[in-house]
Amino acid sequence: MKIQILGTGCPKCKKTVENAEKAVETFGANAEIVKVDKIQDIMDFGVMMTPALAIDGDVKVSGKVPAPEQIVEWIKGAK
Repeated sequence: MKIQILGTGCPKCKKTVENAEKAVETFGANAEIVKVDKIQDIMDFGVMMTPALAIDGDVKVSGKVPAPEQIVEWIKGAK
C-alpha cells in the first residue's frame, strides 16, 4: 500500500505526514508513505488545495489535515 501526502511542505502538510505515520503504526499496516511536493505532480491528482492524502492513487482528503483515526479507517477500506 502506498500513502501519498500531497503538499509543498507547509506546517499542515507536515502534520498530515505525522498523522499518517501514526495511523500506519497504530494499524500495523504494511504501507509506504511518500511525499509528493511538486506542484505539477499534485495537480496531476486533481488536487487544488493542500494538504491532501491519497491511498494507492485515490485521493481521500484535500484541503485539511485528517486525524490519524480517519486515516486508519481509509487504510482498513483499502485492504
